[in-house]
Amino acid sequence: MTEPTSTLTAPAARPDRWRLPFSLWSAVAFVVALTLALPILVIFGHIFVPAGEVWQHLRETVLAEYVTNSLLLLVGVGIGVLLIGVPVAWLVSVCEFPGRRIFQWALMLPLAMPAYIIAYTYTGMLDFSGPVQGLIRELTGLGYGEYWFPEIRSIGGAMVMLILVLYPYVYLLSRAAFLEQSVCVLEVSRTLGAGPFGGFRRVALPLARPAIIAGLTLALMEALADYGTVAYFGVSTFTTGIFRTWYGLGDPAAAAQLATVLLTFVFVLIVLERWSRAKARFHHTSRRYSTLPRYQLRGWKAAAAFFACLLPVLLGFLLPALQLGLWTLQTPEQWLNARFARLVFNTFWLAAAAAAIAVSLALLLAYARRLEGGRFTHIAVRVAGMGYAVPGIVIAIGVMIPFAAFDNALDSFMRSTFGLSTGLLLSGTVFALLFAYAVRFLAVSLQTVEAGLGKIQPSMDDAARSLGMRPLQTLTRVHLPIMRGTLLTALLLVFVDVLKELPATLILRPFDFNTLAVRAFELAGDERLAESSSAALAIVLVGLVPVILLSMTIGRSRPGQQDRSRGTDPEPPPKPLAMPAGTTNTP
Repeated sequence: MTEPTSTLTAPAARPDRWRLPFSLWSAVAFVVALTLALPILVIFGHIFVPAGEVWQHLRETVLAEYVTNSLLLLVGVGIGVLLIGVPVAWLVSVCEFPGRRIFQWALMLPLAMPAYIIAYTYTGMLDFSGPVQGLIRELTGLGYGEYWFPEIRSIGGAMVMLILVLYPYVYLLSRAAFLEQSVCVLEVSRTLGAGPFGGFRRVALPLARPAIIAGLTLALMEALADYGTVAYFGVSTFTTGIFRTWYGLGDPAAAAQLATVLLTFVFVLIVLERWSRAKARFHHTSRRYSTLPRYQLRGWKAAAAFFACLLPVLLGFLLPALQLGLWTLQTPEQWLNARFARLVFNTFWLAAAAAAIAVSLALLLAYARRLEGGRFTHIAVRVAGMGYAVPGIVIAIGVMIPFAAFDNALDSFMRSTFGLSTGLLLSGTVFALLFAYAVRFLAVSLQTVEAGLGKIQPSMDDAARSLGMRPLQTLTRVHLPIMRGTLLTALLLVFVDVLKELPATLILRPFDFNTLAVRAFELAGDERLAESSSAALAIVLVGLVPVILLSMTIGRSRPGQQDRSRGTDPEPPPKPLAMPAGTTNTP
């Protein structure tokens, strides 16, 4: 009887060996989260710093302008992205018209075009010396001041630029919500007499409301965080004000206090988004998910749908990309040289290093949450991932202030004690830049890694544990091989985001260290728009890669799509529904 007893009591001792690694993972997750939250804590800490002369000057002169312009930008961008994103998402999801399959992915292309790049491009095309106004003068014979033309360098122009590149946030989430809706709900609305647009307004739109609000919130946070567009157009907002206060007035405390006000705007948006979802909840009561019956559009309705989808793609991607390509071909001396190769090398290795750091931290945090699952670890993970909601310029200020304080304190100590100067060890180095990127873009990789870990059954962990593997061995030998595709996607998403990041790079980059984004901004600021095109086009081309990945993924997002791809769907796809000419929206 002794042998069976020994075999039964051996597994009971195993959990004791696992307690320390679990608590260790949780502690490490907390330390990582606290470190990454440092820039935001520094910014909020300046609420308690007494107001100085610079802050008093800002409050009396330009603060009201910053608030007004930022609010106008939010209202204009919000209305624009809703008017474009939601209708085109509905059209490509439930209607059949020429070009629908192409528009499904083409409508996401503006995601690859940063707002500051499209701003430079349209300025070159629509400015007084550009080809559009030149053609007008040639055809009409009118001179300067003799005809009216909208001013592109204005807050209205900034709104249009941001709308053209941010509407895909609303489009993506709205389309995903429409694809996930149960066909039973739409069929019931049709039997009650609702036409396609009546069903959209009364049924599909309320069901998709949480996704639409989430997409709108993302677009508005990106609009608040934008620096390149508003700075180039001369629009005074919080981001331009923070930059001017930091560099022009040389007051880090006043810049941090401005950043605090900007952060308040961001968190108000987040709270409103949460509140809107809590006030009204819509749920599917059916588990029947078959292929959505598409309304067949004909005649002028099909043409209207085609041009409604074509216009955002044309203005948001095709025309700017074509102009950038033409300028690049006209200025080969800007990209056929060693300097441009150095720019590409700097940009790519910096983005690759930042992506590797962000994904590694995301893997650590997500795995700690999987092992522990407690409230403590959950809060730590959420705190670490909140940096994506914070504008890059705010994070840059929050990184620079403590790093500079540490460098100055260390240098003073070394001078007084040993007579040596340590110089700048953290601020003004690549380390500061990589740290800011990790804070800013950790959430991108964290969401992707958590989704990948969530697809791995807990029984895999139990099996590894029964074989004597520790948590780290389970992660490296079991989970990582399964998650190769997920990790590659996370790396790619962070890589592209770092590639396009402008304000944080401008503030934190080392001396004489340029990236493609910074070079394009500098050349455009000197009105050398054609010469900036090669750097801008390189950013756009690399940015197309995650757009293609998103396009491949979203089509399979609807429940039951995987089963149909394997040929196991019990219900054959229904034929498109013809839309009668006299269809009414009234039940």
